[in-house]
Amino acid sequence: MDQGFCISGARRWRVAHGKTKSDHPRVPAVETMGSTTVICTDKTGALTENRITAGSRTEIYNLLSSGLMTQEKSTRIAVFHNFLDNIGGAEILVLTLCRHLNAVCYTTVADREKIEKMGFSDIRVITIGWVPKNAPFRQQLAFLRFRYLALKNQYDIFICGGDWAMSGLYRNRPNLWYTNSPSREIFDLYEYTRQHTVPRLLRPVFDFWTRINRGLYRKYAANIDRVVCNSRNVQNRLIRYIGLDSRIIHPPTDVKSLHYARTGDYWLSVNRLISHKRVQMQLEAFARMPGEKLIIVGSYEQSRHFRRYAEACFKMKPANVEIRSWVSVHELTELYANCKAFITTAQEEDYGMTVVEAMASGKPVVAPREGGYKETVLDPETGILIDDIDVPKIIRAVQMMGPQAGSYRDRCLQHAQQFSTERFILQMRQEINRVLNRPSVTELQTA
Repeated sequence: MDQGFCISGARRWRVAHGKTKSDHPRVPAVETMGSTTVICTDKTGALTENRITAGSRTEIYNLLSSGLMTQEKSTRIAVFHNFLDNIGGAEILVLTLCRHLNAVCYTTVADREKIEKMGFSDIRVITIGWVPKNAPFRQQLAFLRFRYLALKNQYDIFICGGDWAMSGLYRNRPNLWYTNSPSREIFDLYEYTRQHTVPRLLRPVFDFWTRINRGLYRKYAANIDRVVCNSRNVQNRLIRYIGLDSRIIHPPTDVKSLHYARTGDYWLSVNRLISHKRVQMQLEAFARMPGEKLIIVGSYEQSRHFRRYAEACFKMKPANVEIRSWVSVHELTELYANCKAFITTAQEEDYGMTVVEAMASGKPVVAPREGGYKETVLDPETGILIDDIDVPKIIRAVQMMGPQAGSYRDRCLQHAQQFSTERFILQMRQEINRVLNRPSVTELQTA
């Protein structure tokens, strides 16, 4: 309620009744409303009958969590993330969190031009030191730099949004780890990485490096106050590999900015160009479908194995496939809005933010029936999930979905609303309150 309305309303009451300020003892109380920050009222009776009824304690808590009636705006928050020199889904999540919590982001290296290109020029980013481009030196030095980062007197809470930055929580408490996954190369993708990325002669060294870092991971995890993850898929990994329990909060999708424009003439794929995304499957499939067009938005880091895979993709790209890298947020939004449908092939994807972005643009999805896709894509309502995905199955799914892609629009738009940024921030504030021993929704409900 506007403060000026309260004050002017009190004045009009006095004039209408021929009263002065001293004529009615309750007028000062009415005028006091003009200096209030928030008024809780229902549609009738709250002010005239001197009573108020709330639908539930949960509704009151949601208002508290929104920041209107708490001191959260003054809560000093630091967010840690490994690297910000390449912007993908994990980085967008961290930057979104910083924006809505007014937090400062700490990272090792940052490409500010790419950050600005994705619409996050307002975020304060502090770099804590250079790291190499190539693995494993890149990951190891980041792990080491965050391990010795000591900021605990400067902030009220520390949130880690990365895997190789989680060591930063060892010395900085109270803290919360929002994890998209424990480091995949040393846990669930260890065998895959060993076979497809590590040279044969270096595999014993890789095995030793993996054992060391698994131990460090478990050591640092013992100092984490609360763990939140992005999907049931990752929740199971945390239990299996580290022995950590966690709460699931799905990552944010800016459903208000994404929109449907038309059912266009091209398919869209958005993913990092790295081997476990299996982009080569998409290239092979569309090479056999010259009548279909595919646009791949594929960014990649400058490390050796990223560049090697990206170069292989560019080399095998057929004429009906276009690969774009590091597009702006506006260009990406328009690509979603005007595509025919969306395709992804990632192996055991942690969550898969891009499929939600596609659905928020009214576009159906073709994806593997594995990982986080099983939690976000409704088969057959918002897309097709493929068992044991391969090139022939991708071709069949594309041919099946293509002619009727527009018919998925309404259900996709509706389903995507549950993954909104607003819901993510509300749930994250609840977790922050728990870490800081503020009342939780459960405590209010049982009070």
